[in-house]
Formats: sequence, structure tokens, C-alpha cells
Amino acid sequence: MIKSNDISCPVSFIMVNENRVRITAIFVFFASLSYLLAPGWIIPAVLAIDFFLRGAGKGKYSLLNLLSGWTVRLLALGNKPIDQAPKRFAARIGLALSCALFVADVCQLPKTPFVIASVIALFSFLESALGFCAGCHVYSLMKKIFPATDLK
Repeated sequence: MIKSNDISCPVSFIMVNENRVRITAIFVFFASLSYLLAPGWIIPAVLAIDFFLRGAGKGKYSLLNLLSGWTVRLLALGNKPIDQAPKRFAARIGLALSCALFVADVCQLPKTPFVIASVIALFSFLESALGFCAGCHVYSLMKKIFPATDLK
């Protein structure tokens, strides 16, 4: 684990392109904003599938990852290597949140879908605009709560 100021992130030593990750995050941000403007089960379902694929290491099948790769090539952003493990962990958090959003939407729970979609929007905005990985903070918190568990 890499530790800095009591924040730790999982490490796999497999590199991915941070530019592509951040473009994917902006697509997630716009999807969550779309949900906030026009709620419906389809956006959480698509996000859940996409997060599942990326969290399971099958990013080559992820629609958002494919669109991000195309965007990186189109804009000639180049490659900025970053470790994959924190991004996979964050995708798993996104999967949990997207599934919760789907259930809350289908069950027509009051205010809950708005809160969950807002969290997804916030986390994806922080990643896309600032390169801030909220997943590392969640990972650090979970390691404190479940110290003997391998969360990768």
C-alpha cells in the first residue's frame, strides 16, 4: 500500500492511462447529471454494467472506457501512467452506488435516488476535474474498519 497523510490506496503495479480514466469520470459525471435532470432506471442500469466491467478488469468491453479511449486519441492527450488498482476499487464503489441508485429508483424511494446520484456526480467530478480519488479515502476508511480484509 502507498501511504500518504494516513490515506492509502491499493496497488497492483499495472499501469493505466490517467487521461483515459479522467475522461471516463467526466462521462460518469454527465450521466449522473442526466439522471438528476431526468430520473429513470436506464442510466443507473447502464452505469452499473459499465462499473461492473471496469471493476472486474474487463474494461475493454466498457462503453465509457471505449468512448474515453476514442476521446483521448481524438484529442491527442497522450499517456499519463497511473496504477490501476485504485481505479478498479473506485469502479467497484461506483458499481455499489449505481446498483443502490437503480434499486432506489425502481422502488421510488423519496430523495434517496437524488442523494445517491449526487454522490456519484461528486465523486466523478472530483476525479475528472481535480484528479482526486475519493476511492482512496473510502479504501483507507474500510482498511481501518476491516483491517484483516484484502479489499483489492
